[in-house]
Amino acid sequence: MMATMKQLPLTGLRAFEAAARTGSFRAAADLIGVTPSAVSHAIRSLEYGLQTSLFFREGRKIGLTGQGEVLLRHVQQGFEELNRSITAVTGQHRMLLRLHCAPSFAAQWLVPRLPRLLADTAGLEVRVAASVNFSRFRSDEFDVDIVYGAEVADSYARSRHPRLVVLPLGAETVTPLCAPAMAERIHTPHDLLAETLIESDNKGVRWPAWFAANGLSSPEPHGPRFDRSFLSLSAAADGLGVALESIRLAERELASGRLVRPLPEARDIAYVGHFLTFPHAERYRLELLVLAGWLAAELGISLDLQNAGGGT
Repeated sequence: MMATMKQLPLTGLRAFEAAARTGSFRAAADLIGVTPSAVSHAIRSLEYGLQTSLFFREGRKIGLTGQGEVLLRHVQQGFEELNRSITAVTGQHRMLLRLHCAPSFAAQWLVPRLPRLLADTAGLEVRVAASVNFSRFRSDEFDVDIVYGAEVADSYARSRHPRLVVLPLGAETVTPLCAPAMAERIHTPHDLLAETLIESDNKGVRWPAWFAANGLSSPEPHGPRFDRSFLSLSAAADGLGVALESIRLAERELASGRLVRPLPEARDIAYVGHFLTFPHAERYRLELLVLAGWLAAELGISLDLQNAGGGT
């Protein structure tokens, strides 16, 4: 019967990795501080447990078999992750998370919460870049991207360079929002027809969809237009008009009273607007696991990175 992971000795894997890296049992022995016979014995035990040959031997020369090359890639990655986790836990090394994010999500939701994440995770360093462009991870500039829009997410999911994981960050409720003084004269959806309606050009849910859900025809666009939600929210809080925006992105303005929901009983629209994406091969990284766990807790959703599949 083939050995399971629990039955394989870590010493054997360590000896295997050292021998594969140095190309010599003797050099591997010097590297890990044992005798050459101990390295040879550990590797033979590993091969017996795996029921396969990892090296071909020609006199004193050794080389990896095809099976050995496959195992080496995964063992080296596993040791790298293990070392990263140990140093992070012991405080010997700061964890670095390079995060790209949609601008409004970064400004309105992510950055205000970062102090909690950093306070709860010793040794974590976060670098955030926000732009409308999104990372393909080909240049290794970012570890993870929080993108906006189902079309962008679908493009990510179909990407092959490299395989990418795309996970939805839960549903958001989109509703009319305005300054308190303006809300005093808005009592029904029909009342909005007499108000200045702020247009968010890149929003997944627009005024026509909201009016249709409430049994009305949408008026022709006639209010100020913005290409980012955080600008629309700021304009609405300053009394420029009524914005149709996500409650998630407006949490701070709603909590402070700068914005209110004038029609809490109306038919609002829920949709999935933001997605977490990252290279499939990185799903076990400690920094990514920390981020995903924190996002899931903050958003009240489930994010299973270990069982996440890559795009095809």
